[in-house]
Amino acid sequence: MKENSMSSTLDWKIIHALQVDGRAPFSRIAEVLGISPQTVSRRYSRLRSTGALRVLGLTSPDALHEEEWFLRIQCAPDSALTVASALARHPETTWVHLTSGGTEIVCFTRADLGSEPGLLRKLPETPRVRGITAHCLLHTYYGRELSTINKTGPLTDEQVNRLRPGSPRPTGSADLTPADRKMLHALRLDGRATFHDLARTTGWSQSTVQRRLTELRQQGLLYFDVDYAPDVIGYQKLIILLLSVTPGCLNAAGEALGQHRETAFVTSTTGPFNLFAAITCADTRALHQYLTGPAAALPNVVQMETVPVIRTLKRAGLPTPVTSAHNAR
Repeated sequence: MKENSMSSTLDWKIIHALQVDGRAPFSRIAEVLGISPQTVSRRYSRLRSTGALRVLGLTSPDALHEEEWFLRIQCAPDSALTVASALARHPETTWVHLTSGGTEIVCFTRADLGSEPGLLRKLPETPRVRGITAHCLLHTYYGRELSTINKTGPLTDEQVNRLRPGSPRPTGSADLTPADRKMLHALRLDGRATFHDLARTTGWSQSTVQRRLTELRQQGLLYFDVDYAPDVIGYQKLIILLLSVTPGCLNAAGEALGQHRETAFVTSTTGPFNLFAAITCADTRALHQYLTGPAAALPNVVQMETVPVIRTLKRAGLPTPVTSAHNAR
């Protein structure tokens, strides 16, 4: 095996380990992978510095009395990138994709429970915006702390079990203090921020930071996700798949779709299409095989639309690194 191939395989293993537990100590990852902690630290630092990998601390919308929405925004061909760039800078957006040959934007945002996204009041006044549709996400079948690498990664089940943190015990909605919110903001920027840095951010002691971080994870409010460049593990194509399924088969179709190795995110949604999925494939040939194989076998699909993503400007609430390809939502 060539050196660059061995390097890619080891990087892939480290990414998989961090997807299982984004806060796992390098010493534990090293023990599971059978390498030195220095090697894990060095490779993680290189991946992070090049923008190929970011560990993010993210929050559950349910626990924060929030709903997630996705918006489809049609623009004049010469203005879609400008509008998408502005949306990527907007604090309310979490994901921003340029799609459909550069004339449409798909973006995700959050709003307080029972409220419409604030962007819906502003976007109609934006010059060159020709149409907007908004869809509320209802039930996630696959996603959040899980990604395609959980289904396709190189680690064995035994290695995953050794790395996996304890299962969360959701306790409903949570009341957060100002210090909690400071810590969550810091973790969104760097999910592996040290206890020392988090203590300095919150004004707490390191032991208090460690205890509170553990509590938020156990409550299901805080989880960790890995944002990585798909070309590190061979994925080049990101496609948004929209399905209309008869209501009686919606759960069966959503659960089956979530099990496909190509799906990174699957949710039910309002609107004429009641299933949304983010699909990752190596190339257009692999996409064709997926659409005519596993996707075609889904039960009671009435209508299907594929929306190619040509550029991602923001993901998981952060602008995309210039040096990395898009990840999937």
